[in-house]
Amino acid sequence: MALEAAFIFLAPEADYEKDRSTIQTVEVNLTTVGVKNYEDAVKAAIGLEKEGIRAIELCGGFGVEGTAMIKRALSKETAMIKRALSKETAVGVVRFDTHPGLGNQSGDDLFGN
Repeated sequence: MALEAAFIFLAPEADYEKDRSTIQTVEVNLTTVGVKNYEDAVKAAIGLEKEGIRAIELCGGFGVEGTAMIKRALSKETAMIKRALSKETAVGVVRFDTHPGLGNQSGDDLFGN
């Protein structure tokens, strides 16, 4: 059985319900989802878990705070990404201190509290 995995990336005009695609291979089915901010990333991650995704990777635009937010939403039943998903879903991240696709800023600078 193939691993069900996802990659969530930040793009200011992305719509997480529409801007997505899946590549299927023998070993991994990878769904990519574009989100416009951390709040939509949480919603996307919750939906992905409900679809059976068990590994979620975040793009380099997610700063330390954004990554932590996602991680927390996935471990509990309610809240932002790690709190919203089960302990069965793993979260990893590609990291940039500043991301060229976000005007050389961190997502924390753009979407942080």
